[in-house]
Amino acid sequence: MTFPWDPDQRSYAEAHVWGILATGRADGSPQQSMIGYFVDDEGRLVISAKAFTAKWKNAVRQPKVSLTVPDGRVHLVVYGDAETISDDPLRAELTAQVFATLSGGDAPDPSSIVSMLDEQQRTVIRITPTKTLYQE
Repeated sequence: MTFPWDPDQRSYAEAHVWGILATGRADGSPQQSMIGYFVDDEGRLVISAKAFTAKWKNAVRQPKVSLTVPDGRVHLVVYGDAETISDDPLRAELTAQVFATLSGGDAPDPSSIVSMLDEQQRTVIRITPTKTLYQE
């Protein structure tokens, strides 16, 4: 199901590329990571992550996450459910889009980056929002 974004909040999320992903460690304590992301056509937030990182392991174990998108004192907090993706072709397609968003350029051909993704142990975390909070 597509999340019913407030149009202004979705525009804000799409106008930014950097955020802070919060996940839960095994002991219940919080873990935060600065990440780059893009918003897909269905309003989900897509992040490239390495499979050995805390953010990936935490999202696999506990998929309830939040992502804060700050811009000075203005910020958007997105709460949601994380889906972890490590299989191609979807992993390569989504990662190519993340790379394009962060570089401001064209997306590479997904098939051309698979070996690099394997070498770097790159995966994808895709967040389906369940709630948003916006503070101006």
